[in-house]
Amino acid sequence: MDGKATKMPKVAKVKNKAPAEIQITAEQLLREAKERDLEILPPPPKQKISDPEELRDYQHRKRKAFEDNIRKNRQVIGNWLKYAQWEESQKQIQRARSIYERALDVDHRNVTLWLKYTEMEMRNRQVNHARNLWDRAVTILPRVSQFWYKYTYMEEMLENVAGARQVFERWMEWQPDEQAWQTYINFELRYKELDRARQIYERFVMVHPDVKHWIKYARFEENHGFINSARKVYERAVEFFGDEEIDERLFIAFAKFEENQKEHDRARVIYKYALDHIPKDKNKELYKAYTIHEKKYGDRSGIEDVIVNKRKYMYEQEVIENPTNYDAWFDYIRLVENEGNVDDVRDTYERAIANVPPSKDKQFWRRYIYLWINYALYEELEAEDIERTRQVYRTCLELIPHKIFTFSKIWLMYAQLEVRCKNLKQARKTLGMALGICPRDKLYRGYIDLEIQLREFDRCRILYQKFLEYGPENCITWIKFAELETLLGDIDRARAIYEIAVSQPRLDMPELLWKSYIDFEVSQGETEKARQLYERLLERTVHVKVWLSYAKFELNAENPDNINVELARRIYERANDSLRSAGEKESRVLLLEAWKDFEVEIGEESKLEMVLSKMPRRVKKRQKIVSETGVEEGWEEVFDYIFPEDEMVRPNLKLLAAAKNWRKQKEVEDEPTNNTEEGQDDESPCTPELDDATKS
Repeated sequence: MDGKATKMPKVAKVKNKAPAEIQITAEQLLREAKERDLEILPPPPKQKISDPEELRDYQHRKRKAFEDNIRKNRQVIGNWLKYAQWEESQKQIQRARSIYERALDVDHRNVTLWLKYTEMEMRNRQVNHARNLWDRAVTILPRVSQFWYKYTYMEEMLENVAGARQVFERWMEWQPDEQAWQTYINFELRYKELDRARQIYERFVMVHPDVKHWIKYARFEENHGFINSARKVYERAVEFFGDEEIDERLFIAFAKFEENQKEHDRARVIYKYALDHIPKDKNKELYKAYTIHEKKYGDRSGIEDVIVNKRKYMYEQEVIENPTNYDAWFDYIRLVENEGNVDDVRDTYERAIANVPPSKDKQFWRRYIYLWINYALYEELEAEDIERTRQVYRTCLELIPHKIFTFSKIWLMYAQLEVRCKNLKQARKTLGMALGICPRDKLYRGYIDLEIQLREFDRCRILYQKFLEYGPENCITWIKFAELETLLGDIDRARAIYEIAVSQPRLDMPELLWKSYIDFEVSQGETEKARQLYERLLERTVHVKVWLSYAKFELNAENPDNINVELARRIYERANDSLRSAGEKESRVLLLEAWKDFEVEIGEESKLEMVLSKMPRRVKKRQKIVSETGVEEGWEEVFDYIFPEDEMVRPNLKLLAAAKNWRKQKEVEDEPTNNTEEGQDDESPCTPELDDATKS
C-alpha cells in the first residue's frame, strides 16, 4: 500500500464556459432569502409560572444549566456573568454575590468582572459592599484608572467629599496619567478648595514635568486673579527647564500673559531672551508672536529689530543648508555688521571663512576670497585692530594654493596695509615674496606703482627689468617703462627701450607699441625719425590704418616748405598702389574714402575728380558654399568691388560690357516692330566677333 502512488481525483471539466443568459446577483439572492424568511427563526414559546413549585423547578433547571456551562468552560467569564445576572434578576443577591466571588477566584484580574460586580452592588444600594469591592479592586489592580474614576464618582455622589479626597490621594500615590490629576484638580475646584488645587498642581508639575502642565498651572493662577503667583509660576518654569529643555511654547504663553497685564516691556524682554537662547530651528512660532506683538505695541525701532532678527534667521537657514553659498554669507555679515556687535561680527566672519571651497579651481574661490578681504577691511576700519588685520591677511595667504593659482589683490592689499602702518620694509618683503612664489603682471604693476609713489625710480627700473624678463611680449610694460624714462627726462634711454621692444620676435599688441613709439618721436619734435618709423612699420605690414595714420602725420607735420598736402597725397597714392598689389579690396575702399574726404577738405577739383575716378562700384555675385569637409552646400550672394583701374588692365571686360549694352539696346528697338512678314529672317548687324564675345 505504501509503494503505490496515490491517485489524484479527477477534476470535472466544464464543457460550456460561456456565461449564462440570466445572471444572478448577490443582491437578488439576499432579496429572495428575505422574501422566503429563510433567516428568521420562530421565537421560543413563552412559559408562564403559576406556583412556587413550578418556580423552584424552573430555577433548579436554569441553575443546573448554568453550572454545567461553568463546569465545561470554567475560564469563560461570560458564563459567570450570565449566571450572576440571572440570579440578580431572580432577586437572589446572596447567590449572585457568591457567583461573582467564585468567578473572581477563577480570574481576579478581569476588569469587566469587577465592574459588573460593583455595579450590581450599587444598583441594589449595597454601599458598603460596593465600597469594599472598590477597595479590593484598586488594591489588586491599581493601574486601572476606570476603577478609581468610578470609586471617586460614587463617593462624591454619596456626598462623602472627605472619602473621595482620600481615594484621590491614594490614587495620586501611584502617579497616574495627566487626566487623573486634572480630575482631582477639578474635584477640588468644584468645592472651591483653591489652596488644595494649588498644592495638587505643585505635585502635578513635578510628577509630569511638561511645558503644557506648567502653562495650565500658571493659567489657573491667572484665572483666579493671582497675577503675582502666575508670574512666579512662569519664572519657576523657565528656571526648571533651563537652557537644555527650553521650549518656545512656554515663552509665548509667558509673554502673552504679560501682554494681557499691559506689561509690554516685560513681554518684549521675554521675547528677546527666548530668541537669544532657543535654537534657530525651533523658534518659528516665537518669531511670529514677537512680530505680532511689536506691530501692536512696539515703536519703529522695535519692529525693525524684529524684522532684522527674522532676516538673520532666514540667512542662518540658508548657510546651514548650503555652507558654500557665499552670497548668503555676505548678506548675513552685512546684517550683523549693522548691529555693531564686534564679537558677533567676528564670529560670523570666522564661520564664513571656515567654509573653504572643496575644489582647487580658481572660479570657485573668487567669491570666497572676498570674505577674507571684507574681514580684513572690517578689522582695520571698524574694529581698528591692526594686528588682527595683519593676522587675517597672513592666514589668507597661507590658505591660498599659490602653486596652482593666486590672488594678486590679497598680496597688494597686505603690502598697502604695511605701508599705511609705515612698515615699508615689510611691504617690500611681502611683494618680493609674492613675485618669487607666484609672479603675475598685476603684482609687478602694483609693486612698481608703490615705488613710483615713493619716488624710488632706481627700484622702478629694476622692477621693470624683472617684469620684462618675466613677460617680454607684453607691450604695455614696454610702453610704461619708456613713459617712465620720458618723465624722468632720459630721452635716449626711452628711445633705446622702444628700439628693444620693437625688435622683439613676439608681441601681444604690436600696433600699440609702434603707435606709442611714433607718438613719442612726434612729441619730441623728431619728425624725420617718426617718418622713418612709419617706413619701417610699412615694411612689416601694409594695413590700411597704418597708411591713414601716416598720411595724417604728413598732413600735420611741420615742414619748412609747407609741402604737407603733397606729402600726404603721395602717401595716399603709395597706399593705393600697395593695397592694389596686395588685393585688399575692402582696405582699398576705406583708403579711397579717406582720400576723398582729404581732397574735399583741401578743395582741389582736379585732384578730387581723379580720386572719384578711382572709386569702385559694388556688384553682387554668387559663389559656392563649400563646407570644411569639401562638400558643396549651395550658393550664396556676396558683394564685390570692381575698380576702374583694374578694368583698364583687362580690356576684354570692357568689350564684353559694350556688347551687352548694344544687345540690350537692340532688344528695346525690336519690340515695337513686330509686324514683319512671315518667313522673312531678321538681319543682325553685329559682327561675328561681337557675337562670339557676347556668347562668351
